[in-house]
Amino acid sequence: MSVSMRDLDPAFQGAGQKAGIEVWRIENFKPVAIPQSSYGKFFTGDSYVILKTIALKSGALRHDIHYWLGKDTSQDEAGTAALKTVELDAALGGRAVQYREVQGHETERFLSYFKPCIIPQEGGIASGFKHAELEEHKIRMFTCQGKHVVHVKEVPFARSSLNHDDIFILDTANKIFQFNGSNSCIQERAKALEVVQHIKDTYHDGKCDIATVEDGKLMSDAETGEFWGFFGGFAPLPRKTATDDTKSVDALPTQLFCVEKGEAEPVVADSLTKELLDTNKCYLLDSGAEIYVWMGRNTSLDDRKSASGAAEKYLRSIDRRKLHIVRVIENFETVAFRSKFDTWPQSAEVAVSEDGRGKVAALLKRQGVNVRGLLKAAPEKEEPQPYIDCTGNLQVWRVNGQEKTLLPIPDQSKFYSGECYIFQYTYPGEDQEEYLIGTWFGKQSVEEDQHSASSQANKMVESLKFMAAQLQIYEGREPVLFFAIFQSFLVFKGGLSDGYKNYILEKELPDETYKEDGVALFRVQGSGPENMQAIQVEPVASSLNSSYCYILHSGSSLFTWIGNLTTPELQELVERQLDVIKPNMQSKLQKEGSESEQFWEILGGKSEYPSQKIARDAESDPHLFTCTFSKGDLKVTEIYNFSQDDLMTEDIFILDCHSSIFVWIGQQVDQKLKTQALVIGEKFLKHDFLLEKLSLQTPIYIITEGSEPQFFTRFFTWDSTKSSMHGNSFQRKLSIIKNGGRPTLNTKPKRRAPVSSHGGRSVATEKPQRSRSVSFSPDRVRVRGRSPAFNALASTFENANARNLSTPPPLVRKPYPKSGTADSPNAAARSNAIASLTATFEQPPPREPLMPRSVKPRPKSPPKSESNSKENSMSSKMESLTIQEDVKENEVEDEEGLTLHPYDRLTTLSTDPAPDIDVTKRETYLSSSEFREKFGMTKEAFYKLPKWKQNKLKMALQLF
Repeated sequence: MSVSMRDLDPAFQGAGQKAGIEVWRIENFKPVAIPQSSYGKFFTGDSYVILKTIALKSGALRHDIHYWLGKDTSQDEAGTAALKTVELDAALGGRAVQYREVQGHETERFLSYFKPCIIPQEGGIASGFKHAELEEHKIRMFTCQGKHVVHVKEVPFARSSLNHDDIFILDTANKIFQFNGSNSCIQERAKALEVVQHIKDTYHDGKCDIATVEDGKLMSDAETGEFWGFFGGFAPLPRKTATDDTKSVDALPTQLFCVEKGEAEPVVADSLTKELLDTNKCYLLDSGAEIYVWMGRNTSLDDRKSASGAAEKYLRSIDRRKLHIVRVIENFETVAFRSKFDTWPQSAEVAVSEDGRGKVAALLKRQGVNVRGLLKAAPEKEEPQPYIDCTGNLQVWRVNGQEKTLLPIPDQSKFYSGECYIFQYTYPGEDQEEYLIGTWFGKQSVEEDQHSASSQANKMVESLKFMAAQLQIYEGREPVLFFAIFQSFLVFKGGLSDGYKNYILEKELPDETYKEDGVALFRVQGSGPENMQAIQVEPVASSLNSSYCYILHSGSSLFTWIGNLTTPELQELVERQLDVIKPNMQSKLQKEGSESEQFWEILGGKSEYPSQKIARDAESDPHLFTCTFSKGDLKVTEIYNFSQDDLMTEDIFILDCHSSIFVWIGQQVDQKLKTQALVIGEKFLKHDFLLEKLSLQTPIYIITEGSEPQFFTRFFTWDSTKSSMHGNSFQRKLSIIKNGGRPTLNTKPKRRAPVSSHGGRSVATEKPQRSRSVSFSPDRVRVRGRSPAFNALASTFENANARNLSTPPPLVRKPYPKSGTADSPNAAARSNAIASLTATFEQPPPREPLMPRSVKPRPKSPPKSESNSKENSMSSKMESLTIQEDVKENEVEDEEGLTLHPYDRLTTLSTDPAPDIDVTKRETYLSSSEFREKFGMTKEAFYKLPKWKQNKLKMALQLF
């Protein structure tokens, strides 16, 4: 599309350069920007152009353009607004979706920009009359409809306007009444209260009383009597009659028209397919509920204006002037538009040239306009964050049929591809323990084990009174949160369960289960010591990839293969994974392009292999949907510009982030429906409502109201007090309004870990296990030098913020949001807390059993200043718990009865090793003087260090 400056209205120069809303009113057939203070104020006699700019995660800016037509606006003004939206789209590069909005029939997307509602005022520019402020308050009555956004319409102040189905607001001089029709739902009543608050603040300066009246309530209630007094007393209400506004047009057949010389000509075809749309033309699609204008990429600005005029003319000809018109550009069609066609190719995202936008930007730049917002911004390249405290306790069970077996600590991060696992992760929350219960399904696992794992995980969640978050994961699609919890994760081929073994016998398949003396190839991946994985792959050359490192072993041979596109950090992870897979063998380094013959022989010879990194689904901009689920049928409605207040306690919502989905369950949801949350999530993936090619193996989180973890609340501006309130949505909103905007908190006790038996064991009392440790063998024979890259990586461990490879550092910080700088008062206070806490460990630690975090008594924090008392209190509690646990794990054995040995006989390289020693505590056999000489400190000082720092010092001295 060619664009010249004469086509662009000066009022639109610089528009859409940053996220937010911009509004223009049509005055004398020209768009005039209105001040931000007037946004949401519309006059019935005017037409407006509204631009919504959204900054996407990709760095691009997305634009939606709306033109709003008041009920008294002139046809000329309406036509001007329609044409100006086309011009504005051209100024933005020709890819915005454009919506026609008619007063009283606005789209939910449009209304979401002006929450809680818009109430158009009488008057307008072109008509010559303006809104006048009346000295005396005029009684007005409104009807409110909508569970998520509210359509407000002024109705005559008369008894005949009332009915049993809707909600009405009566605005009088001294009091605002909300009348709830007996057939209205709780969610609509709650949303209407937001309108009541808006009217109170806007028209009464926040100073008037509020009353709610229930349809059918006895006259003995004073406020009910007062309400009916305005209508001359109580009398039965009429039934609501169907009007043209309420009649559905969805049943009308879908028709396609081609716009030729400003006229809509029918397109004759047996079925609707994308191939019918010519990139050089514009088309109209009448779907009954909306009229779509499709504009080909190669059409001119005049063609697009002509198509817009043809759509308006078509609406008048069929007498459906209140319908929405949605204009879409080729390659940027909405999901709703594509869904109208019988076939629409599910191709990859179309790479559209930036030429159009660049040309417009260049034209504007010559006029001195800042055009940064018109161009695509570079996306931020950041490692995905787990948004979870990684210092908690982990338990893992392997599923075998209807049984589950608790794994010992050394094995809890070693999974088999033919197995299913259940894990329970307990970690410190803001003011209470948080729980995450998950299931992991291997690629080769059988359905029987998958169903059993889901069933048993559901029972665990129920035993915790639905206060645990739940997660379902398939191998190969694990979220970063999962890897952050496990830190070092290893996946072997094959399996051990009866179901897996029976399956391969029935199918006569070879058993691929990992064997110590067999041939095995592992791909190493991850971003650091706190997030590293080794995945067993087929031992053939085609499994290699230049972007990864690999470990290959066969009998007595061990190789590490370094791809040419790998980073030094990834290469160092290979060293760490060697300590897990083959700690007692010396490896032979193989750099890509200079491999030995023996290496290729083990892999069966050379072959082609890829170099691109394995793509993982990236998190996209979130979409929120409300759900209804009945008799296996799932229906969803998208909620635009969502906030925490949109999460109604009576409903189920799905937050779709593409790489994962969250199913949120309100407290007032029926108990039977709560147990079907996972089924609802799977149904959502199957339907793929946004046509974004969602995998059926996308991770599914189940979140319960009142127990929302940070990895869910990060998508909102979150107030935890709102999810701790009593009652249904209406009662909660009413409580907030009557308490001056302050939520009334639920005074129920904070949750504790309930004791419930699972297979003879108590979930709350089972001994917590940590997955922090990587099993390094002190007896390994290989000696590997450390590269400068590793030294740089290791130096980060000196930072108190760095996560520990073995156990967490003493100071536990919630990693998100980030703490203040070291110079901040909070940082200083935390340092003081550590110093005072460290002083309590002058004596050797007591020999008492390590208690589970969930039942361990928490010491009281010392008094702190008002500004940082809460943060320091939590830090102090966590410091105390973690240091006690670290010291206990490294508890010094009583030296009485121990045989001391010289340093030379205790190292891992000793040719004459000391006999009968605990190889995990070699340093304890040193005399006090030799210990001080080698470590530069006393044993007491050494054991006050966090375990990761102890291990680092021991590694430097070959004692680890």
